[in-house]
Amino acid sequence: MLVLWGLLGCLVFYAHATLSPQRAGEPGFWNWEYYQAVPRWFLVDYAIGVGGSLFGSIAMLRRSRKANILYVISLAAVIVQFGYLFATGLVSGPVQAFVAPVFILGVTIFQIWLAGMATRRGWLR
Repeated sequence: MLVLWGLLGCLVFYAHATLSPQRAGEPGFWNWEYYQAVPRWFLVDYAIGVGGSLFGSIAMLRRSRKANILYVISLAAVIVQFGYLFATGLVSGPVQAFVAPVFILGVTIFQIWLAGMATRRGWLR
């Protein structure tokens, strides 16, 4: 399930990174002003967050302890990402401003906990 979560994050990142003015007008996509307002480093941070999650989950499947550090890197990127969005006021609405970030942060913390438990039990080498 965590690999699917990582793939979903990569899909959403791809949609964000390739947003064009034509697609921005379609229902369900970010508005163009929001997209224009985020700096380029934000996309790099976003990629680190979703990449750390996906590669951490793949490392878990491979029974590698590298999952621990990859998940911690993902958490750091998520904190920077949402911290920036909250600090600049670029998020609005109840889902974007509270539910989605809390859920994403919760999954990221769960990944770290799971990798730590798997390491303690000797499941990861």
